[in-house]
Amino acid sequence: MELVVQFQVLNQSCQCLAWKPHPNVAWEAKSQHVVAGYSDGTTRVFSISRTEMELKMHPHATALTAIAYSTDGEMILSGCSDGLVAVSSPRTGMTIRILADHKGSPISVLQCIRKQYHDFGVEGGELWLATSLDRRVSVWASDWLKDKCELLDWLSFPAPASPKGLGSLPPSLAAFCPWEHGTLVYVGFGMQKEALFYSLRKKQVVEKIALPYFATSLSLSPAARFMAVGFSERLFRLQCCPAAPPQDYGGHDDAVQLCRFAPAGRRLLTASHSAVLLWELLSA
Repeated sequence: MELVVQFQVLNQSCQCLAWKPHPNVAWEAKSQHVVAGYSDGTTRVFSISRTEMELKMHPHATALTAIAYSTDGEMILSGCSDGLVAVSSPRTGMTIRILADHKGSPISVLQCIRKQYHDFGVEGGELWLATSLDRRVSVWASDWLKDKCELLDWLSFPAPASPKGLGSLPPSLAAFCPWEHGTLVYVGFGMQKEALFYSLRKKQVVEKIALPYFATSLSLSPAARFMAVGFSERLFRLQCCPAAPPQDYGGHDDAVQLCRFAPAGRRLLTASHSAVLLWELLSA
């Protein structure tokens, strides 16, 4: 529990970051990298082992709000506050594609997963999704080496008029489901307080799980059928899927803005305004 390395960028706030994936390479490998997105529209790639910034790119004109590596680590996907999604190469520093489908609403989530070529009848070795704060989710199939990027599905979730007294709407969040391939989970402001499981094959919502409040954060365990959902009410819920009696946990000083399962699924990080809590899942 000590600070190992720190990178500092003056006069800019770091809005989002992502670790470079290393398929078939041990975590201790020396080529550990992290990419961070900043309020001036830039992205910076840092080498953890060399403790230095290796690359700076400027793919956006407005603040970044989400960032992710492709599954092979060869591309960086970034989204900004005006809804544009950029695809950039960390090898060349060039932005190779700009997607404007979500233009006008900040990007809240970007996520990439591997897929098989025969899935969904489209070419490409990767699925990725983009979620914007206006409750829209786009799902794409891509093969970046062949410069292919095809829209697979487009979701738009309805919502009532913004209620009085609600200072800001809850975020729109989506994630691919690790234990149900071809399914994504969505939470956000809507007609009901619930988590929706949407099947990309059936093109419909196949399961709904009621929530006590609108969610502020979401994470799905890669190792077990567990979903963690954070709320503004200073607690988070650990939900076993399919629907089973949930467990609610407090201990935060403010809204739970982040839930994140560790890769092995046995630990969970939750974060609020000034506290980061580490939880151990004994039954995972």
